[in-house]
Amino acid sequence: MPRMDEFLARLGQVQVRTLSIELAVLAACVLLAWGVCRWFGRDQPKDSIWFGRKVFDGLLFPLLALVFTDLARRALLEMQAVLVLRVAVSVFLALLAIRFVARVLAAVFPASAVVRLIERTVSWIAWIAAILWIVGLLPPVLQELDSIHLAFGKTQVSLRTILEGMASAGLVLMIALWISATIEKRVLAEAVQDLSMRKVASNAMRAVLLLIGLLFALSAVGVDLTALSVLGGALGVGLGFGLQKLAANYVSGFVILLERSMRIGDNVKVDNFEGRITDIKTRYTLIRAGNGREAIVPNESLITNRVENLTQADLKFNITTNIVVGHGSEVAQVQAVLCDAARSHARVMSEPAPVAYLVNFTPDGLEFSLNFWVTDPDKGQVNVRSDINIAILDGLRAAGVELAGPRRTLRIESLPSPGASGSLPSA
Repeated sequence: MPRMDEFLARLGQVQVRTLSIELAVLAACVLLAWGVCRWFGRDQPKDSIWFGRKVFDGLLFPLLALVFTDLARRALLEMQAVLVLRVAVSVFLALLAIRFVARVLAAVFPASAVVRLIERTVSWIAWIAAILWIVGLLPPVLQELDSIHLAFGKTQVSLRTILEGMASAGLVLMIALWISATIEKRVLAEAVQDLSMRKVASNAMRAVLLLIGLLFALSAVGVDLTALSVLGGALGVGLGFGLQKLAANYVSGFVILLERSMRIGDNVKVDNFEGRITDIKTRYTLIRAGNGREAIVPNESLITNRVENLTQADLKFNITTNIVVGHGSEVAQVQAVLCDAARSHARVMSEPAPVAYLVNFTPDGLEFSLNFWVTDPDKGQVNVRSDINIAILDGLRAAGVELAGPRRTLRIESLPSPGASGSLPSA
């Protein structure tokens, strides 16, 4: 292999003096790249794609190191054999590709497990390509891939063309995601104050940019875009039959966000499930109850079914607790204890004031219902109800009011005589 022989020949030309010069130049290039990143990244946010969390773990550091090292390599190539800088260029190029994919995906999808899998895959491909390029085996590998053809109908496509097309499409899509994340962070976050409108604008912008990026990528690979009209027709038929529910959910998501009938943060009740809307996705809506349970509701259900928006009707959120006391208790005294217990809690609203009602006469005692209101149900309902129940229990005990318990009266009509047969045996 001539490429491999060329690498071995360069390795044989390496001397201690030339190696020390290359290492010194490489160290200078790395320090210069680090100094530039350090200078310009002092006031940058920690989630910056260019600078990262520690200035040197962003995208700018390997880019500057690559540029400085390649310029130094070209300058030294006229005076001596260059090996270390050539290896460093491939290393920085692989590191740049890995950082680019990792930082963009982390900014767009901060909490996705698939992102880590993509990062590992890109890392393996980048490092393998760098090693092949260093030892001079990358051109033969590419030629071998170019000789392998796959048949798609009457069209023959080489495996190298497919891989290069996938790489080009991935690069274009990464750039589109980067642009959408930058616009969402720098423009929409300041221009659009409403969280729901910001969400719909972000989703629409990302979908448009990804579509444009995909079209550019297909065009760069050599795909005839006029053939997409047939694909669009087939996709329309598929949406009309098999994917109509999925399409309805996506359309319903945009309708909810545009109409603003429900917004992120609203307290709603859907099919007897009550909670706060934490996020509105393009296909479904997340509703979290006060006890921590979360429901995933398809957007079509929110459009076609009855939904109670408790936030838009009133900012007050009602909570009730019931208690049963003995029949001989003073009604006014019990009502005062219940209302005082509710008013003592910091989260309970003073207007409207807590109110207690005698709602039922049970065989065990008098049943009272305490009603009070809060404005922050997202902080929990069970916890505030528990605190008030404890205050009620302390108040009733201090007032001498007895809590009712289940009582049953057993009346014996007659007992057999002691001498009769079948009498109960003595203990």
